[in-house]
Amino acid sequence: MRLAKVHRGHRLRERLVLAMMRIVMRSPAPGVVRTLLYRQEFFGARHSALTQQVMRGPSEWSVGERELFAAYVSKLNQCVF
Repeated sequence: MRLAKVHRGHRLRERLVLAMMRIVMRSPAPGVVRTLLYRQEFFGARHSALTQQVMRGPSEWSVGERELFAAYVSKLNQCVF
């Protein structure tokens, strides 16, 4: 379930980014992108920093392996991201 505020409550700058994405992709931005752009100072920036650390930080797994794991889990969850 997605909150209507997260789906439609973006500031002007973020609405413009989402509009450009819709034009380029020929479909609405995925829900995860909308969530990350909504109130970035509260959630998006922290989540993005954590994701960057997990996906690119020190690890026994290569970056490619981590990307493959993420893609596989997303597929299992029927997530387009």
